[in-house]
Amino acid sequence: MQILLAQPRGFCAGVVRAIEIVERALEKYGPPVYVRHEIVHNKYVVESLKAKGAVFVEDLHEVPANAITVFSAHGVAKSVEQEAAARSLPVLDATCPLVSKVHNQGKRYVSKGRTLVLIGHEGHPEVVGTMGQVPGPVRLVQNVEDVAALDIPADTPVAYITQTTLSVDDTKDIIAALEDRFPDLEGPDTRDICYATQNRQSSVRDLSKLVDVILVVGATNSSNSNRLREIGSEVGVPSYLIADGSQLNPEWLRNAKTVGITAGASAPEVLVDDVIDALRRIGPVTVSVVPGREENIEFRLPAELTSVKATAAHL
Repeated sequence: MQILLAQPRGFCAGVVRAIEIVERALEKYGPPVYVRHEIVHNKYVVESLKAKGAVFVEDLHEVPANAITVFSAHGVAKSVEQEAAARSLPVLDATCPLVSKVHNQGKRYVSKGRTLVLIGHEGHPEVVGTMGQVPGPVRLVQNVEDVAALDIPADTPVAYITQTTLSVDDTKDIIAALEDRFPDLEGPDTRDICYATQNRQSSVRDLSKLVDVILVVGATNSSNSNRLREIGSEVGVPSYLIADGSQLNPEWLRNAKTVGITAGASAPEVLVDDVIDALRRIGPVTVSVVPGREENIEFRLPAELTSVKATAAHL
């Protein structure tokens, strides 16, 4: 069996930064370090950090007084920041810089008097955080039908922003619907779309032309991982989302000569290796990487952690 690995796959710069913030905080301050929400959507990553002394909570009231507190890569609402400040909690913000950029775009559009529309998935932590960062009402749309249902007069000055785990392809029909409805519409340049989301989706499209089956390594609650599986299925290739090698079903591989593997932006490479090992237990394999875009982006860490060496930058 031939295994083809998508390039790029797995961790993006925002995820690497978020994990490194937790690791360096543990190194500098010692455990426990409290993290609001899963630092990224991957059980392996969360459990690995728990073993080192991270404590994951959903609400700040679960954090003891004066405890080091980390905000996850998805970002938080302004009310959460205010609650932390009111309690004088020492906070390290692991919000992805590209998510922070969306927050700032939204604030700028609202300050110009525009009605703001957010394209995203209801209930996703990033969407909850973004809606809570913008001063004023934000209308959430998930599809073209939601655009048609917006109770906004057509002559209203409108602006839109998008969840970072949606690519240009994911949002283009919704943006077109907004353009049709609202002549006075502003939005970010397509270059502002998260590079990691776009690159991973493009790589899985390339992969789909070469393989019989696609395995996407990622968590079921990871938006970008689910989308990678959907893309494979949409182009007619049987595609499956699995957390690790233990979830591999040999029946998926019946008559498959070439298997493609990719990974969501919050899935570490060790889990890709685990899936490859599971395939090796079925039979002999060869492994190669499909040429793709190289990613060399690094995001700066909080100043108070830059002098601390992470104990394990890659889980």
